[in-house]
Amino acid sequence: MKDDNIKLTKCFESIKKKLDFQPEVGLVLGSGLGDYASEIKIVSEIDYKDIKGFPVSTVPGHSGKFVFGYVGDVKVVCMKGRIHYYEGYDMGDVVLPIRMMIKMGIKALFLTNACGGINPSFQAGDFMLIRDHISCFVPNPLIGKNLETLGPRFPDMSHVYDEKLSEVIRNSAKEQNLDLKEGVYLQYSGPTFETPAEIKMFGLLGADVVGMSTAVEATAANHAGVRVCGVSFISNKAAGLSKIPLTHEEVQEAANAASSKFKALVTRSIIGFKTEFKTKLER
Repeated sequence: MKDDNIKLTKCFESIKKKLDFQPEVGLVLGSGLGDYASEIKIVSEIDYKDIKGFPVSTVPGHSGKFVFGYVGDVKVVCMKGRIHYYEGYDMGDVVLPIRMMIKMGIKALFLTNACGGINPSFQAGDFMLIRDHISCFVPNPLIGKNLETLGPRFPDMSHVYDEKLSEVIRNSAKEQNLDLKEGVYLQYSGPTFETPAEIKMFGLLGADVVGMSTAVEATAANHAGVRVCGVSFISNKAAGLSKIPLTHEEVQEAANAASSKFKALVTRSIIGFKTEFKTKLER
């Protein structure tokens, strides 16, 4: 059995000398949302391919690099391109970038994604605050030898998505008059889009949206005691709920169209996190 801790240590050691920067927030950009990196006052970048043994994203729209810099006065590390289970990587590799950011010292992880809407009241173009998630047809990222240096063998999952950070996101949406939905995200393995029957099942399970990422990343961060929050961009109605065939290009085009709203929400939220960090330290 491979040792995820050894690989994590080796990958981190390979960039530690290049990393003269301790981020406070880790940001993961979903499909079609990678353009947000242009909003960051960039200090440095590290390509995944330059980290020995590190997985490289193969999905169009995911360029594959860590971007370090500032959003306002908040230090961030941004994943421009995530790793997906459907690309053929082991689940330990899928969450390796998250664990790398944890090793860098992040206090909070902000997850974003493009997804399909299941809740009939959700429309393409909506944004949804993630309140909880369901992991379906994908293995738990904590299976195998426990990484004791990160967290316990059996972590509690009652409150994965931090309520205080979520409230900051709610308030940020209100400030820009953005109708922010709330709900449950379901991660499906991919790479196929879901069948209408699967979407019907997911709805019965309590899912409001479906995608191919995020839940396992949130699980890995929660295991390590990092505060997690997330926003989904609903790029399309899920299979069986629309007559339009689903394509990856459609997801990217919809995300591009909502780019300005997304950038404003993420920027306001991250700047707002700074106040929450200070408040928690003062308690």
